[in-house]
This record gives sequence, structure tokens and C-alpha cells, in this order.
Amino acid sequence: MTSNHYDTLGISRDASMEEIKRAYRRLARVHHPDANLGDPAAEERFKQVTSAYEVLSDPARRERYDTYGDDKAPPGFGDFGDLGGISDLFSTFFGGMGGTAQRRPPTHGSDVLAEVTMTLEDAATGVERQVEVTAFGECSDCTGSGAAPGTHPARCDSCGGSGELREVRRTLLGNVMTAAPCARCGGSGRVIMDPCRTCGGAGRVKLTDTLTVSIPAGVDDGAHLRVTGRGEAGVRGGRSGDLYVAVRIAEHEIFRRAGDDLACEVPVPMTIAALGGSVAIPTLGEPEDHDISPGTQSGEVVRLRGRGMPRVGRGGRGTLVALMRVETPTNLDPEQAELLAQFATLRNERAGHKGFFDKLKSSWR
Repeated sequence: MTSNHYDTLGISRDASMEEIKRAYRRLARVHHPDANLGDPAAEERFKQVTSAYEVLSDPARRERYDTYGDDKAPPGFGDFGDLGGISDLFSTFFGGMGGTAQRRPPTHGSDVLAEVTMTLEDAATGVERQVEVTAFGECSDCTGSGAAPGTHPARCDSCGGSGELREVRRTLLGNVMTAAPCARCGGSGRVIMDPCRTCGGAGRVKLTDTLTVSIPAGVDDGAHLRVTGRGEAGVRGGRSGDLYVAVRIAEHEIFRRAGDDLACEVPVPMTIAALGGSVAIPTLGEPEDHDISPGTQSGEVVRLRGRGMPRVGRGGRGTLVALMRVETPTNLDPEQAELLAQFATLRNERAGHKGFFDKLKSSWR
């Protein structure tokens, strides 16, 4: 005997079974190799703690140890009768090495994506849209169980309804129990003996449904609206997925959008730009008259606050930015051209081509 098992666990010789288990749990956490990566001595300390626990947790082996100082048991994790206790302890703080088997939870349904296209005016006011969705839905004949009407899924005889298959393997640290999902029942613990003829045992069928989706005022292009629980049905009791509605806003012939703001160009006649006057600025509602100062140049900006897009969830509206674009008159008749020529002369500006006035006079004759 190279060490005292009681000293290894830090307990007295009259320690109870519960005290032995508590000591092992504490020391196993501290000395387990996975918690001491790069420490070669950790594995040896862990083996000593495990060996001490194996001996002292078994009444017969503990009695032999107390009597002879050596229980004559082989090193490692001991016989299979000890596996239940040790595997339960391992599952407590390391996982995957035994413990109570749990069935695999039902698979929830996939999310579904749909798309709606709308005008900028609709986005500004908010609308309701009909959305057609084709997805897997719950089979009405078997109510999603997958079993034929009047029957029920049976307990899997391969795993006994646990959903897991266990296997004991020998490793350098002793015998280790591992668990894997049962291949026959897919980890559910249930098998369908008489499948539903409508869905073939899947519990779901392809369905097409039309939903009414409310689109809030101010929604932007590319936004995704979530409708909870209206995606694909889950598999055999799993929760349904969600429906995501992607919003696409058609390009507008007048306005460009930047967040909650709108922008547009406003044509301004040259005479109004020079002398001042009023122009109509388009909005998503009725046009709004706006006074133009004399000498207005192309590129000047007018901001109409509160005439942009509604702010989703915040209240209020953005700004409408109007860019003034002064228009040069075209297709002048002779009288208009003569008046402009006189205006240019008054301003000492050389306007028109060579012989322009002569051509005008000739045309009048």
C-alpha cells in the first residue's frame, strides 16, 4: 500500500458514505485532468482520489481494506457494480459519463420567409397585406403525432423509452459509461408502429395558407416583420417556427428616401428664380406652396420639417428636403428672344450668336 485512502480523501476512518461521496466530489473537481490541462501530476492525483473512492464506497472492499490494509482489488474504476455511483458523480460536474438519461426534445419547426412589395405612400400610412405561405403544417388527421388515427406512438424497445443507448468502455482512467441517441427512435424514446397514412408518420404535411399581416407606418425597405408561431410546425410536438415578412418598397418617381427623411428636386422657372415668387413643393400628400426669394440659384435647399416619413415606434415624422433646380427656358419665340436680348444688353452681357439680331429682323420681314 503506497497511500492511505482515508488520508487521500481527507476523511476519518469512521466517515459515513455521504461524507465519502462529498469528499470525492470536491477532490474530483480540483484534480480532474480536464481542469488541469498541461499538469502531468493532475492525472496521478486524480487516479489516487478515484482509487480511494472506489474502495471506500464499496462496503465489502472497505471492510477488506480496514482489515488487511489492501482490498486486493485491481486498479482503475473497479468492477461494473461500482459504475453506477461513479458515473452519476461524473455526470454531476463533467457531463456525458452517465447519469439519468433524457429524451431528445422535440424538434421545433423552421422559420419561413415571405416578401411583400408596396409603394412609398403605403409605407407612409401603414397597410395590411395578404401573404401566401407554403410550409409544413401539423397533420390534421393525426394531430401531429405521426400515428394513425386511433393509435399512439409506442415506447422504443431498443432504448426502453429513454432515447439513449449506453455503453461501457475501458480507458486509461478506468471504465467509462457513454451515452448516445438511440438510432431507432432518433432520441425521442417513442416509435410509430402504425404510421398515419396522410403524413406517412411525419406528423406534418405541406400546406398553403393566406395570412393578413399588418405593416406599420414608416416601415423601411428591407425591414423584416416577425409573426411568432406562423412558420413551419414542429416535429411531433415541437414548437412552430416563426414567419418573417421582408418588406420591399418600390422606387418612387419623385422622392428618394434616407431613413425618415425624403428628398426631391423642384423645378423653378428662370423668371421666378430671378424675380422671386412661389413654387409648389410635392409631398406625400397635397403639394405645398413655398415662397422663393429673388435671385434663387440652382442647388439651394428648402427643408419642410415634419413632412417626411413617420418614425416607427417613436412618433413624429422626418424632414422633406427639396432641392431647387432653376430651369433655363427653351424653344423661345422671336418676341421672347428679343426681350431676353434687350435684358442682356441692359446688363452689358453678350448673348446670342453672331448676327443674331439680323436673323431676327429678317425673320420678321
